[in-house]
Amino acid sequence: MNKTDKQIIKLIKNALQEDIRREDITTRATISKSKKAVGKFLVKADGIIAGLEVAKAVFKQVDPKIKFEIKIKDGSKVKYGDVAAVVSGKAQSLLTAERTALNFLQRMSGIATSANTYAEKIKHTKAKVIDTRKTVPGLRALDKLAVKLGGCANHRIGLYDMFLIKDNHIEVAGSITKAVDACVKYNKKHHKKFKIEVETKNLKEVEEALKTKADIIMLDNFEVSEMKKAVELIDGKCKVEASGGVNLDTVKAIAETGVDYISVGALTHSVKALDISLEITL
Repeated sequence: MNKTDKQIIKLIKNALQEDIRREDITTRATISKSKKAVGKFLVKADGIIAGLEVAKAVFKQVDPKIKFEIKIKDGSKVKYGDVAAVVSGKAQSLLTAERTALNFLQRMSGIATSANTYAEKIKHTKAKVIDTRKTVPGLRALDKLAVKLGGCANHRIGLYDMFLIKDNHIEVAGSITKAVDACVKYNKKHHKKFKIEVETKNLKEVEEALKTKADIIMLDNFEVSEMKKAVELIDGKCKVEASGGVNLDTVKAIAETGVDYISVGALTHSVKALDISLEITL
């Protein structure tokens, strides 16, 4: 099991503890221990399925003897009426794990569906839609996994794996140049190779950033016309990210300016869960 897998198992254990505490009193009171049942995960809206492996892990945490058969691979397109998975075993176990599994599955599928919609909008360009750190606290690993399953890409995972110099950093550091230079010195001192991205708000700041050792220049809330000028000015000297004001109505025009990345916070901070249910029968 790798580091990410361990992190996801920890998330699952925390979610189950939050829901069950001492025990599922309704299920224990109404369902006998010997009763067996079968559950079908029914898709009730078109989209991209994501999180079936996570849902399986939820049921296995509750009861290792449960059988979980995935019918449709994570990251695949689904339509209304599809059966995404079938789970079978003790009825008590199925009912206890149901809501936690669905919470993960519906959220992840909602994120993947949104990501896929964005990816389809710009597939004729070189640009990639990327996510942000605007995730539910504690669920970042799953939110970002869902983004990838939907066909988009992950930006930095957290504050520890890449430099991202934003306006407040620049204000306190004194300038773009000083902030980037400080990151270069950090890398050298600690023998690291963290990439350096710097936020810019106008063409003048882009010009300054170009004179530094930044790997990526972010164009924050640029108008499309100004974005085109910035891309021409940068001329492939480093990667370019567009950020701010991005939605499904604007992403195509932004991608066509020639930027490399387009960050979309809405992928994870404004999630519409995909409608999926678990139908349990004896």
